[in-house]
Amino acid sequence: MDRTVRTVEDVLALLDGLFASESEAGRLATGDGKDFWDRFYADRSRPVPFFAAKPDENLAAYLDQGLIAPGRALDLGCGAGRNALYLASHGFEVDAVDLSPVAISWAEDRARQAGVDVRFLCGDAFALPAAELSGPYDLVVDSGCFHHLPPHRRVSYLALLDRVLVPGGHLALTSFAAGEQGMGSELADADLYRERELQGGLAYTPESLRWIFSDLVEVELRRMREEPPESTLFGVTFLWTALFRRGAAPSGDVRPGHDLA
Repeated sequence: MDRTVRTVEDVLALLDGLFASESEAGRLATGDGKDFWDRFYADRSRPVPFFAAKPDENLAAYLDQGLIAPGRALDLGCGAGRNALYLASHGFEVDAVDLSPVAISWAEDRARQAGVDVRFLCGDAFALPAAELSGPYDLVVDSGCFHHLPPHRRVSYLALLDRVLVPGGHLALTSFAAGEQGMGSELADADLYRERELQGGLAYTPESLRWIFSDLVEVELRRMREEPPESTLFGVTFLWTALFRRGAAPSGDVRPGHDLA
């Protein structure tokens, strides 16, 4: 007889196990798991659109429009580092984390070739010590991490944002859009646990994103714009792009080194 649950994190870890793959011996960190992503990034020559070293078009637009400004940034699920490198080249101090050591190795190679400084971390963002992802960050970027999380890990995700995102800071998010066949599961949360499979990622509606991130202020939520192959930016229309802002801290609760504005 094994009694393993005493804390909320114990419950989350138990639920992680429902989606575990055999290749990971019954332990799944988040989403599709490290082994899946290691295999995914192993062949750098594959014609995967987001393998190209191009930043998301919406991220570039936010910077061009003055909606975000250089500061400390965290790239969650950074993959091969395309957005992290873009931010670093535009004056941001960037930490970037990914579950896959294969992806991180590629990102580090790209950073060296580009001559930019990014602090790459390999591991589960929810399991890394607070000292590794201490923040505070002015910007958290997530291009495709959130929609690979099982529903219960939204709790961990929001807790991470609450811990590391500075008042007035922004979350720049992209996620699968509902209604695009084959580009994200539209099963209800409860049904995902019955099926015990994430089906390659979860699709979201604007309403569901607004509800999940209702503690943040919506700045913009739209479809990603299509970018042609010759563009220096990445853009596909089956993704939502969203920019949310954390509200100002209550009076007397200013984080060191940051204003309330």
